[in-house]
Parts: sequence; structure tokens; C-alpha cells
Amino acid sequence: MRRTSTILHCILCIFMVTTVGAPLHAGSSLLRLTDRDDLLGWEGVGRVDIGRDTYCTGVLIASDLVLTAAHCVFDRQGHLQSAETMRFRAGLADGTAIAEQSVTRIAAHKRYDPNQTFGTSTIRYDAALLELAAPIPTSQADPFILQKRTNEGQQVSVLSYGRGRDQALSWQRECSVLGRGKGLIAFDCNVTFGSSGAPVFVRENGRARILTLISGGGSSAAYGMDLPPLVDQLKRDLRAMPKAATDQSTNRRVKVGETKRASGAKFAKP
Repeated sequence: MRRTSTILHCILCIFMVTTVGAPLHAGSSLLRLTDRDDLLGWEGVGRVDIGRDTYCTGVLIASDLVLTAAHCVFDRQGHLQSAETMRFRAGLADGTAIAEQSVTRIAAHKRYDPNQTFGTSTIRYDAALLELAAPIPTSQADPFILQKRTNEGQQVSVLSYGRGRDQALSWQRECSVLGRGKGLIAFDCNVTFGSSGAPVFVRENGRARILTLISGGGSSAAYGMDLPPLVDQLKRDLRAMPKAATDQSTNRRVKVGETKRASGAKFAKP
């Protein structure tokens, strides 16, 4: 643990003085998931649209729960966004989503401080849970479960939307865990603006499981958090909230031309 913590600390120190803007280029190249066959098995990953022109990436962990980065749900003044401004668009590709739902409640981790400078303490708690107005049927998008174990050097994959590639998911099939310790994980995965909240997957018994979420990154590394304890807390916080008013919006496919192009990709950076 000491060795991996030291590696992670050194990587983060290097990253803090690295100019952000260019995505990572380690690991395999990005594959654009354009048609229904490409998306098979990945339908639970989607774009979280916030207001008119801002977005992050999110992933279903239950038929009515979407996991994303906490910094995605706060505005520039550090105020929690209104749930009414958010929509989850599962498997969005070139204007058509496999399923779409509005958001009714938001739980951001209590120890995440939106006014704090990007660093180890913000990455460690950078997770939020969105409750959807109605469940998305598993026949359309199957939720993913969490993975609790990983090893340094283990191969992972990332699916995300990003600046310049926000109209369809990009899949990096192979990248690696660089280090893990003290609630933080570092990767050499390809991330950019809009990749915040993107799930990092490992394979367990032939099935993809969520290891962590992308919090931020730059030209030397991408960073995520130790996710399972955060999700447990977020679920408790969500259950303790007052029930949201019933939303009459229905689960529907979104046709080409029904939505404006998102432009404000969120991303955590130093």
C-alpha cells in the first residue's frame, strides 16, 4: 500500500504542474460507438445534459440511479444545480438516445467541496448520484455493478463523451491502473473535457464492472476515487431526502434533430 500510495502521490504532484488540454495518448486508441451493434452491452453509459449546453458522462447502477462526478452537479459559484435542469441520455449516438429520463433528485457526497482547488481531497469524494423520474427498463439499458478490487498494472477500459466527440460514446478498450492508495486511483486512460463521471471498467467473470469514475486528468494521468464506500453513503443520503414530486415525463427515444448540440463539457483540472 505504501508503494502504490507513493506512486500515486508522485503522479499527482507531476500532474499539478502539467498543462491541461491535450488528452492522454497511452493505451489503445478510441473507438467511436455509433450504431446499435456497437453499443451492445454499453447502453447503460450515457450523457448527463445539464441546462442548455453543459454535459458530463454518467452510468446506470440501478434502473433509476445514475452515477456521475460530483463537480458536474455544481455551478461555477459552488451551488448545487437544480435537478430539473438535468437529463440522462443512455447510449446517445448522433442525436438518438436508447432511452432518456429527467432527473428528480441529486445526492452529492457531503465531503466534496465544490469551492476547493482540484487535488487529492476533491478527487477522493468526487461522486454524485442522480435519481431518475422513472426507471429505464433493463431491456433497453442494463445497469452495471461495482467492482471492489483492482491491482496496479491491471487493464481497464473507459467509455466517455468528450469535447470534440460529444455526440457519441468513445471507448478506449485498454488502458492501465498506474497506482492506487488512500482512496485514489490513477490511470493512463484517454480523457478530456466532458469525460467527468465516465465509468472505468474492469472485467470480472466476463462481465464489465465499474471500478471508478473519472474525476479529472491531463497529459500525464487520469484520476478516480475508491467508489464503493462513496456509493453506499450516497444511497443512504438519497433515501433520507424528501420524495421528489411525481414527474410525468416518460422514458422515450430521442430522435435526430430534437436536441441542440452540447458545448460546455465539464472537467476537473488544476
